[in-house]
Amino acid sequence: MKPQNLGRQSPTSRKLTTGCEIIDGCLRGGFPCNSLTEIVAESGCGKTQLCLQLSLCAQLPISHGGLDGSALYLHSEFPFPFRRLHQLSRSFHQSNPSIYANHNDNPCDHVFVQNVNSVDHLFDIMPRIDAFVGNTKNRFPLKLIVLDSVAALFRSEFDNTPSDLRKRASLFFKISGKLKQLANNFDLAVVITNQVTDLVESSDGLSGLRIGNLRYLYSSGRRVVPALGLAWANCVNSRFFISRSNETICKENDESGRSSVSIRAQRRLEIVFSPHLPGSSCEFKITPEGICEV
Repeated sequence: MKPQNLGRQSPTSRKLTTGCEIIDGCLRGGFPCNSLTEIVAESGCGKTQLCLQLSLCAQLPISHGGLDGSALYLHSEFPFPFRRLHQLSRSFHQSNPSIYANHNDNPCDHVFVQNVNSVDHLFDIMPRIDAFVGNTKNRFPLKLIVLDSVAALFRSEFDNTPSDLRKRASLFFKISGKLKQLANNFDLAVVITNQVTDLVESSDGLSGLRIGNLRYLYSSGRRVVPALGLAWANCVNSRFFISRSNETICKENDESGRSSVSIRAQRRLEIVFSPHLPGSSCEFKITPEGICEV
């Protein structure tokens, strides 16, 4: 069963570049505005790295694939990687000095970080987000909202009882509905990260279909599924999956004749479902300067 894709995303929606050509090519331009895009991955695959890079790329002019705007980063996975953001910001500033040449600011000034401790906390700050996104006095109006991650908000607040599952599903639709409203009303890109869990196969072998996937997903040699189940899968327009595997590299030393073995992490972004993208994937790597093609 393919999850429903609600929203107004169209092939002509504005796209936000990722700053990585191979990923942009896979996504036909980048992450779309006017919709909710989910990045699913286990810890250490690079989903937060990609979100940090998107938060900076939003400041690029539209002619360069950006949104000429700022980013609001709602962070529920503590602690927030401020050191990494500043490292990426320095590299971004060096690559795009003209954006800041006539202003006494830097890229980090336009990435607004808000910690979110729980679902109730998220709903408490929603009115402030409404006011913030409607503020036209900022040099860079808000054009990107990141929620990293949605799974962390539901990690320990609910049991697997029927009543709690119904309540949780209702909250999924409230959260996604509000974010979609903001995306549509203000032409925003909304990116949400999600975690994975190990797949426990049922006796009829239909587990993969029940959680809203069109095929099995693998990462670190394990079969995994996105957290939060089918109810949440129906709340997002697009789902991208980042997997990680290790490649063994053998090198022979010509002088001594000895060989050395090293391990290289391979990261791959796949399109699981999207209303206007075919299924495809690409490999990327993480460097001190950011995410780039291999």
